[in-house]
Amino acid sequence: MSSCLERATTFRRVTTQGQIEFLEDFGGKWVVLFSHPADLTPVCTTEFLAFAKRYEDFEELNCELVGLSIDLFSHIKWAEWIKERFGVVIPFPVIVDDRGKIAEMYGMIHPGKVIIPPPTSEKEAKERIEKAEAEEFDCFDWFCYKEVKV
Repeated sequence: MSSCLERATTFRRVTTQGQIEFLEDFGGKWVVLFSHPADLTPVCTTEFLAFAKRYEDFEELNCELVGLSIDLFSHIKWAEWIKERFGVVIPFPVIVDDRGKIAEMYGMIHPGKVIIPPPTSEKEAKERIEKAEAEEFDCFDWFCYKEVKV
């Protein structure tokens, strides 16, 4: 896990704006890497709107914004939805972190817990609810995590 006193770990990843080499593509700039648990949720949408509306302020500070989410296929549709509903274009890339590896590498996940990717079917959603009710893992809306032994 990278700390504030170390050079950030680099990686190559797919984003809403194509593939990036993190941090090489942002050479000489500050980078704010921020995370959210799932697309199309009220809190995450509010955060993205706030960052997008202040994007030029960050540019003036020689700072790039980069979003990170576990959702795999919905990023582009979510950006379209934000533009349609709020008239705001998301100008920064959103990284696909479908396995949570980047979040783990940067210490964004609480030790001993792992995020469970969103269900991909109604059957899987029902099974998830049953597991949550059996206390196999915790869920808030469809954002779920479970304890793991470290």
